[in-house]
Amino acid sequence: MSALRVVPTWRHGRERLYVCRRDGSNVAWYDPESGRVNLLGEDHREAVLEALKPFLAGPVAVGPPPVPTPAEMARLTLHPDDDLAPNRPGEALLVALDRDPGPAHRFRPDPRRHALAAEQTVGEALDRMEGAGWHTLHSLPLPGGDRVHHLLIGPGGLFAVHALYARKQRVRVDDPLVTVGRHDAEPLLRRLRADADRASHALTAEVRPVLALASPAGLMVTAPPRSLHVLRDTELPGLTGLGAVLKPADVEALHAMARDRNTWA
Repeated sequence: MSALRVVPTWRHGRERLYVCRRDGSNVAWYDPESGRVNLLGEDHREAVLEALKPFLAGPVAVGPPPVPTPAEMARLTLHPDDDLAPNRPGEALLVALDRDPGPAHRFRPDPRRHALAAEQTVGEALDRMEGAGWHTLHSLPLPGGDRVHHLLIGPGGLFAVHALYARKQRVRVDDPLVTVGRHDAEPLLRRLRADADRASHALTAEVRPVLALASPAGLMVTAPPRSLHVLRDTELPGLTGLGAVLKPADVEALHAMARDRNTWA
């Protein structure tokens, strides 16, 4: 057990440090906020504390996790490279822009930056809904290179949320077409339904599509779209007011399943 490594993760401003074997499996984690080291096996105690020594400030409580649920145990067995929970809003775009920032001077803004701004605006709105049994995952990969921008999981069900940049522009929705400002209309709702269907297949549970508009100047919906929500980013908290369809244990199990990269392979 001498070859343990510590992997810090951040989620909504809260740090957690996982202690892993060489194969990436976890043997313990440290929560600095609560000052507790949670051990998955008492025989690992000394090696875990030795690995965490540079990160510990003052006395800490050490012991087994407090009554872990099956979903929590499933999360702990994930290799850090397979855990999608640390993804930031727009994670894939952040990586792409870091690798290829594009030319420094161009006549028009890089459309990737507008898309990133939309995902960050919507993602931050969804992250504020965490709690009361709700979870959000960001930038989930679908086969073929597509992504679910955000997956919201809670008592009201599962929602695949697609962020669309519409800052100071009027948006018209005429199912399946979406028109933003003076741009050409695109059959975006058809794509959103297809992505939600693929997510439903991966999770073996119903996933409903949501189009989230980031900071639009106005919205006109000619008729309520079939089986799809169209919301401004400020209206997203309304999703938590929908009737409960999932039990807490089901929510946790689906969250554990969705955060595993292998689920989406």
